[in-house]
Amino acid sequence: MPELPEVETVREGLARWVVGRTISAVRVGHPRAVRRHVAGSDDFATALTGRTITGADRRGKYLWLPLDSGDAILCHLGMSGQMLVQPADAPEEKHLHVRVDFTDGGPQLRFVDQRTFGGLSLSRDGAELPPEIAHIARDPVDPGFDDEAFVAALRRKRTEVKRALLDQTLISGIGNIYADEALWRARLHGRRATGNLTRPLVRALLGHVRDVLAEALRAGGTSFDALYVNVNGQSGYFDRSLNAYGRADEPCPRCGTPIRREAFMNRSSYFCPRCQRPPAS
Repeated sequence: MPELPEVETVREGLARWVVGRTISAVRVGHPRAVRRHVAGSDDFATALTGRTITGADRRGKYLWLPLDSGDAILCHLGMSGQMLVQPADAPEEKHLHVRVDFTDGGPQLRFVDQRTFGGLSLSRDGAELPPEIAHIARDPVDPGFDDEAFVAALRRKRTEVKRALLDQTLISGIGNIYADEALWRARLHGRRATGNLTRPLVRALLGHVRDVLAEALRAGGTSFDALYVNVNGQSGYFDRSLNAYGRADEPCPRCGTPIRREAFMNRSSYFCPRCQRPPAS
């Protein structure tokens, strides 16, 4: 599942390639790709035709493209969604579900999704912030993120620290990979109770979260297969810098103890049993 660095990398590409351009036509090749647009595929295409894209924004793992109408194209990549900018004469991708043409005749915007878990929709009056995602918290690289409010909210929660990091209503954009990496840097086990964390420890963890995200952004995100790419079809390479995630049985880069994997919320957690001692049962 793409996390903040991957989605932000796509947003930066969209800001470069589609902002300021006017849509001439939209073709929906698979209705599931616009299933969240309850008025249907034809209405989605008609509503976008003639509109100019005025920006490219993100909240957590969601993208939206504000339009000159005050509405917005809302996008969630799901597990395998790709927003690609392709020459108009480029062969169509096997799983191309939405194609957007522009009046300038330049590169098309294509939504490609192998597993069809992602999708596009039209958010009415959503140019500033789509109401569909208003419940999602700001992310830690957002200038409006309130550090002290986050520290207090996390400590009030009665849960485990990794679950808190994945709670998109508390802090957005963090998924399994970057949660494990930040916890490794903070020397915290994911099952540590949030109520037992001191304020300095939570602030330090937040700093590690930001460091991990910043490094991943510079690397263009993390790619374990060909499904995550930026708008030009290029993969990120932060996976080469991972210290814990996906490194089961490999030596911890800090102490040499084999990294351990354990089941977590139908996924996996990776940690060093020496640097990140599990809490007593």
